Amino acid sequence: MSMTMTQKILAAKAGLEKVEAGQLIETKLDLVLGNDITSPVAINEFEKAGADAVFDNTKITLVLDHFVPNKDIKAAQQSKQTRQFANKYDILNFFDVGTMGIEHALLPEKGLVGPGDCVIGADSHTCTYGALGAFSTGVGSTDMAAGMITGKAWFKVPSAIRVVLKNQPTGFVSGKDMILHLIGEIGVDGALYQSLEFTGDGVAALSMDDRFTIANMAIEAGAKNGIFPVDETTLEYCKGRYNGEIEIFEADPDAEYTRTVEIDLAALRPTVSMPHLPENTRNIKEVADVTIDQSVIGSCTNGRISDMRVAAAILKGRKVAKNVRCIVIPATQAVYLQCIREGLAEIFIEAGAVFSTPTCGPCLGGYMGILAEGERAVSTTNRNFVGRMGHPESEVVLASPAVAAASAITGRLTDPATL
Repeated sequence: MSMTMTQKILAAKAGLEKVEAGQLIETKLDLVLGNDITSPVAINEFEKAGADAVFDNTKITLVLDHFVPNKDIKAAQQSKQTRQFANKYDILNFFDVGTMGIEHALLPEKGLVGPGDCVIGADSHTCTYGALGAFSTGVGSTDMAAGMITGKAWFKVPSAIRVVLKNQPTGFVSGKDMILHLIGEIGVDGALYQSLEFTGDGVAALSMDDRFTIANMAIEAGAKNGIFPVDETTLEYCKGRYNGEIEIFEADPDAEYTRTVEIDLAALRPTVSMPHLPENTRNIKEVADVTIDQSVIGSCTNGRISDMRVAAAILKGRKVAKNVRCIVIPATQAVYLQCIREGLAEIFIEAGAVFSTPTCGPCLGGYMGILAEGERAVSTTNRNFVGRMGHPESEVVLASPAVAAASAITGRLTDPATL
């Protein structure tokens, strides 16, 4: 029986010759992930189950990233509980203040996930690692607890949508524009509990950072996971970084897909998602008169060094518009340090932006940029639901780092090519 790329990984991890869509299977896990918000819930369930050991202290990763350094007493208590658990069970990959980063940028950077891995995380954007050819998906904290105890998880094998990327992007078009375009085309439930499998000649034109961004937002189309083929770009990224055994899985030529979506990358233009759903997409030229109060550049979607460089190139020698707040948040300590070494931090500050240490911060309405009633932000984050970044009567427009930087300068949604 023919299988998709995702199905082949799941079959291998379940010790089965083949699986099919809808089948219930139990798989071995290569990594279990939790953060400062979800880990305490999982730890409580771990203890309720009477567990006194983790399945493998090298295959559990705990990252304090949403509210670090802690923003209030509750955040401090959550971090303390996670820290104590990590110490008690000698969790090798525990990242606290000083070593922290936004989890979905940090794990690939540290080489903790690679091609062919099976990963669960108590965070919906765990699907990011599909960029590396891994099966990775978000789960609830109870499933995280079970994973920490047993090293296994149950899945219903997903069917798949094939997304064929053609040609090469031009201008300021990035992975963010590509995934927003796709979500706009198929909708926020267009891939519900399915795998989004990216293929086509256009894949070779995408950087790893583009792929991370695209896979990161697969969940915004309802997908169980998003996944890219393993190619030279993938292997080069893993070289000297990933110490695990690389397993390359390829979809069978006659694998069954529920539908095929084709995207001509050369025809794309900077794209934004207007409030209050990621599917509410527009060409930037259609909304050029929309004013903003705040611009946020960062998050697990767009806080990598390439994102910082694009934003800095646009902000260099320019000033953030009066009455606009620009907040730049690199995703990891390594990216933060690289921004300093390359002079990007200086560019941001001279332009009138705030340059923060790594945190999820305003993305989920946490801190470092909460919106007041009636305010509108353009943001490189991944969700623009009602009240996502603050007051329920505020608005969030999703965009690429180039658009967010250009908009910070003009005070309205702006095509960076027009500056």
